[in-house]
Amino acid sequence: MKEQIKLVLKGFIIGVANIIPGVSGGTLAITLGIYEKLIGIISHFFKNVKENIKFLLPIGIGAVLSILILSKIIAFSLDNYPLPTTLFFIGLILGGLPMLFSKIKKGTKKGRLSNIVIFLITFSIVTVFGFINTGNAMVNLSNLDFMEYVLLFLVGMVAAATMVIPGISGSFMLMLLGYYIPIINTISDLASLNNILDNILILLPFGIGILVGIVLIAKLIELLLEKFPIKTYYGIIGFVIASIITIFLPLVQTSYTIITIIVGVILLLLGGVIAYKLGDK
Repeated sequence: MKEQIKLVLKGFIIGVANIIPGVSGGTLAITLGIYEKLIGIISHFFKNVKENIKFLLPIGIGAVLSILILSKIIAFSLDNYPLPTTLFFIGLILGGLPMLFSKIKKGTKKGRLSNIVIFLITFSIVTVFGFINTGNAMVNLSNLDFMEYVLLFLVGMVAAATMVIPGISGSFMLMLLGYYIPIINTISDLASLNNILDNILILLPFGIGILVGIVLIAKLIELLLEKFPIKTYYGIIGFVIASIITIFLPLVQTSYTIITIIVGVILLLLGGVIAYKLGDK
């Protein structure tokens, strides 16, 4: 029971991460110590269905609960308390770095240069994403036709890939495509039990797209972890460290009170402790 509660908490944190633009659910799955197992289960779900469901169900429950309960709260916190809110999630990422670095200790000197190159490439990819202006374009999700439902499915696949790849935020990708705010509003509307049928019809193809995208990208990552584990983790570390920088950079453009900074630092440390304690040693 204790392990199941921990999995619900991990799912809750990962779900919240996918609400916040710039924060990657894949990154937090790594720092919470469940990334490799999630990838393996998703890639081979039908090999041991009972055990896989036992692992995935509490994570899924936690993620769904966090999205339904906290979508409005997170939006309010980011609007009114951006520094403390963002520093808490940076702390969650930092808390898992020791576990990540332990994965590359077995790297040999022979492949060190190529490992560093891979790190720099993935670091650069996420950094470039961080400087892309998302703009204010938004799609209209009312009165959709068949092709627009198909597009929702494809958008879900793209978002899923970025949710699984560490360091690249699925919610940020949705913002680039103009779907972030409409999808969040649809989820909030459904959580308030308004327009239930219409909202389900919108979220269903999007959700199916997410599931398909997660399975496909999970199989690719599993292959990389199996064939090139050290190099893959160097790439993951590049993604993760760059994501911390891109999440933090927008905050330095604003001045804050001493109280806000102190609260932010406390939440940063709290996030770090939570991730370190929940992560598998």
